Amino acid sequence: MITQKLQDAINKQINAELYSAYLYKSMEAYFKSIDLDGFANWMNIQFQEEQAHAFGFLNFLNERGGKIILGAIEAPRVDWPNAIAVFSETLKHEEYVTSLINNLIALSYEEKDYASANFFQWYIKEQVEEEANATKILHQLQLVNGEGQALLMLDRELQARVFNQPIIG
Repeated sequence: MITQKLQDAINKQINAELYSAYLYKSMEAYFKSIDLDGFANWMNIQFQEEQAHAFGFLNFLNERGGKIILGAIEAPRVDWPNAIAVFSETLKHEEYVTSLINNLIALSYEEKDYASANFFQWYIKEQVEEEANATKILHQLQLVNGEGQALLMLDRELQARVFNQPIIG
């Protein structure tokens, strides 16, 4: 059985993961509106990954006998000045999510819940990858000032990304 503190924290994390999905769906819509379909595709994959992350937490909480309490999801931003601004926000958001996962791990040790601590490790590894991917694209955009033929080449490259259902846990 999971403690009340961890149950509450995991429910908050489910909400945070679903907000992340909304944010990336909004970023996808922005990129579609400016005809950068490769960037839109990248964000759509992020959307799907964040949903999978939320369901991973949801399933884990169910397995541990906790109660799922879904809260309201805040509306995300809908417009940005350019691709660099989008990926700056993406990186900042992923760093924030990493801090949330770190807090879950700290709480699991405080509660002496090593099963939860073990489960959260998958998310830490995932966050390292998420931050690295966002950083790489942001740096590439900054190198080309987010403009011109290089932006279009990067857009084409991002079109190739596909969703792979993660095996969480």
